[in-house]
Amino acid sequence: MVRHEMQTFSPAQVRNLLATARGDRLEAVWVLAVTTGMRQGELLGLHWREVDLDTGRLAVTCSLQRIRGAGLTITEPKTLRSRRQVILTPIAVSALQQHRRAQRHEREMAGDQWRESDLVFTNVVGGPLQRDHVVKRNFDPLLVRAGLPRIRFHDLRHTAATLMLSQGVHPKVAADLLGHATVGITLDLYSHSTEAMHQEAARAIEELLGPKDDGDSVGSR
Repeated sequence: MVRHEMQTFSPAQVRNLLATARGDRLEAVWVLAVTTGMRQGELLGLHWREVDLDTGRLAVTCSLQRIRGAGLTITEPKTLRSRRQVILTPIAVSALQQHRRAQRHEREMAGDQWRESDLVFTNVVGGPLQRDHVVKRNFDPLLVRAGLPRIRFHDLRHTAATLMLSQGVHPKVAADLLGHATVGITLDLYSHSTEAMHQEAARAIEELLGPKDDGDSVGSR
């Protein structure tokens, strides 16, 4: 199996990406990708019945995959841990609200041609999106418009994980959000981020147990 080098965007690059994507037909895809770390198949297989915008959360219960001989198919998640609840950020909720309004307009425009699938992300007549088309026709051109390096769609997931860990999110929480089978997978994949957390832990212990300047040491009694 070919292994690809992981690439991630910095916070500034993510802000640039989302600013450039504002008003894009698939803006909500990019927002969810970098704020939740959902896999591409999970995003494209997401149904509205699994999204609760009032409480700001969604459920990952399936994935859209291309199966040989069967075409685009809704499948079970990769692992039991992949089936999970995801808390949405306010910007993700806003992007989904806007996307739902735009989709309702597309449904009206399509009329009898609309294919009711309950999918959140569809083509202009309600059918499922093809993963490679999303990359070639939407994602890659977006990166060009934003003046950003070309990365894989999956690297948005890596970016989300790196941002979580760099902001002090506990690895166990990050693992749950990402749907990793074990926290060990998270720690192994993102050791470049957890190194900074280890340094912060060492500073915290030093602050707690290190020498004090308040005269409260044994030698000062």
